[in-house]
Amino acid sequence: MITPFTPAPLLGHPDAQTVFANLWRPRPGPPVVRVRWELEDGDFLDLDRAEGPTPEAPVAVLCHGLEGSSEAPYLRGLSRALVARGLAVAALNFRTCGGEPNRLLRSYHSGETGDLGEVVRRLLAERPGRPLVVAGFSLGGNVVTKWLGEHGDALPPEVRGGAAVSVPFDLAACQRRIDGPGRLMWVYRERFMGRLRRKAAWKARRFPGRLDAAALARATTFAEYDQLMTAPVHGFASRDDYYARCSAGRFVAGIRRPYLALAADDDPMVPADSLPVAAAGSNPAVRLVVTARGGHTAFVDGTPLRPGFWAERAVADFLAGLVGPGGVPATSTRP
Repeated sequence: MITPFTPAPLLGHPDAQTVFANLWRPRPGPPVVRVRWELEDGDFLDLDRAEGPTPEAPVAVLCHGLEGSSEAPYLRGLSRALVARGLAVAALNFRTCGGEPNRLLRSYHSGETGDLGEVVRRLLAERPGRPLVVAGFSLGGNVVTKWLGEHGDALPPEVRGGAAVSVPFDLAACQRRIDGPGRLMWVYRERFMGRLRRKAAWKARRFPGRLDAAALARATTFAEYDQLMTAPVHGFASRDDYYARCSAGRFVAGIRRPYLALAADDDPMVPADSLPVAAAGSNPAVRLVVTARGGHTAFVDGTPLRPGFWAERAVADFLAGLVGPGGVPATSTRP
């Protein structure tokens, strides 16, 4: 049972929710060990792993948002909640996001599910039969949703289901929103774009002649960046091709394991009319819960001095139920 969400006093506005949750909240998390896995393509993945109560404890694979990391406050908060419920955690750092540049020109993007699949494969090989769940926030939620929908019934039986928070189900709609007018939207956009430009400049120096370094240095919108960097580097014909092929909304119908998605009508980066209401309502494996307020990857309740984080509790309860005695039945609900 998911309890109703009530915003913390003074944090009813979506931007107040979003900024508080991502910048000013405490960052407690369980003790973790950084692990590096070498990949067949010559690159590597860094994971932060927190142990469960026993070596056989179910494991949750967590994916962060755009330009986040395993240190993101929402990921640390969810990790803590999952460990308290008896799960182990493997928090994935997407390529370039673990504090060290990756070795290849390619990086990560909203539709890159291969690395998530590799993490799941290796974890299941470590301890065959151990239950596994996946969860992601924002871009990481898009990755988790797309991966579940891509594989459907073909997923290993150990994969019990997943959850996602503030998913950009329609990448084109979200690009138009975040590239839109407004001072706060500029702040959100530039916070991401500053990091992306710095990484693109490093890649241009590392791989001379492969990128238009001057154009990338001038890029101020996601439309420009995705056209100049994301699409050509990762094999898409254009940014529109990337958005069309990688938006998680088109994969919701293919999900066959219990899946919970949490979204807010007032999300400043994800338009409410881009949520896959029809697809979720017609898929018995999917539950889409939309609150009136909550911002983006926020959902702060309690009080500003003693904040709680509703989405992290809801996701932790859902995932723990999937791997615990009896499990949690999947239901389909409209917002």
